[in-house]
Amino acid sequence: VKEMVNFALHYIADLDIPVKRGTFIEFRSGMINISPIGRNCSKAERNDYETFDLANNIRKNMVAAMQEKFAHLNLKFSIGGQISFDVFPQGWDKTYCLRFIEEGEYDEIHFFGDKCFEGGNDFEIYSHPRVKGHVTTSPEDTIAQCTELFGI
Repeated sequence: VKEMVNFALHYIADLDIPVKRGTFIEFRSGMINISPIGRNCSKAERNDYETFDLANNIRKNMVAAMQEKFAHLNLKFSIGGQISFDVFPQGWDKTYCLRFIEEGEYDEIHFFGDKCFEGGNDFEIYSHPRVKGHVTTSPEDTIAQCTELFGI
């Protein structure tokens, strides 16, 4: 873990991004969350960073560098939210919950997510053969899709 933290902090230190706001690495249950801008950014800075990141591939490039550096550790790097990405053991993505639902227990399993692209934190469950995945853009969009799909 120490080697990964050191690598991430050095990588972030060398990034030329508009702002950096602290709490770049957060240890959570079962994973590490890494944020190049820092979790202490304001809502406006978060929104601006998301736009900057999409245009400049900051998280995508950092994930690629860490995947290469730590390939021997059998870790998954998953971009999520607006400002960060998660690092966790292979198999601990959102499909983990399917281990507790027996095959055929439900006629359908639906998943709604916004990061359904390869490398996004919703991709594995969105594309899983047991799941009907739906891309959503907002809570309102999710409600509209559920209303259309399920008549509620």
